[in-house]
Amino acid sequence: MALYALGDLHLGFQVKKLMNQFGKVWKNHVRKIEKYVTQTVKPEDTLVLTGDHSWGRKLPECQEDLAFIEGLPGRKILLRGNHDMFWDVKKTEHLNEVFAGRLFFLQNNFAAYGDYALVGTKGYTFEGPFYLDRRGRIIGWDEEREAQAKKLVARETGRLRESFRRAQEAGYRKFILFLHYPPTNILEETSPFTEIAEEYGVTAVIYSHCHGESRFADSIRGEFRGVRYMLVSGDYLGFRPALVLP
Repeated sequence: MALYALGDLHLGFQVKKLMNQFGKVWKNHVRKIEKYVTQTVKPEDTLVLTGDHSWGRKLPECQEDLAFIEGLPGRKILLRGNHDMFWDVKKTEHLNEVFAGRLFFLQNNFAAYGDYALVGTKGYTFEGPFYLDRRGRIIGWDEEREAQAKKLVARETGRLRESFRRAQEAGYRKFILFLHYPPTNILEETSPFTEIAEEYGVTAVIYSHCHGESRFADSIRGEFRGVRYMLVSGDYLGFRPALVLP
């Protein structure tokens, strides 16, 4: 039994949206996902997909995308991404009823993995716009958008704490934390999400969302204050699932 993670599948079987314009790595990316997940993940393993599953805006437009995910090996756990418009937080329980035994939707709840609780939420981070000088140094930013971002961060940290609360009530004391957005932006060394990770003593924080080589270093990777941070964006990994726990 092993735990893997992969983010940003960006499937579009029904809406016919391709990702080729985002770089060569995205050419035939669906075939790569199927190939590498099938090669890596065994039926007894767990695969957490960290958001941006489908371009469909309504659930009926996502049926083929979700069926593709369902057909991948292992137990599949899905996290919300910023493009997952089909997934209303208030309808998470309904989604888990509809897809019971096939897919699990991680939001305001938790999933068990051995003696670990898998907790998570979409997250949020202020991504700008930032204003640069002639040397490319950041000299300012859009304060109105930053203020809105702080509201969204507060909302998402509240949802994350609910995930932890439920896991703790069930008796769990070991955690893996999943986010879609990176835990920090390019200006931050810490954030409310890193503080929560340290508060609960999580083993690892797994996130995605960062696309293209210029964005892969936007947030924390590796060990930081006793927590392991992993970027699992599909294009960063070449669509090969990352091993989180053996």
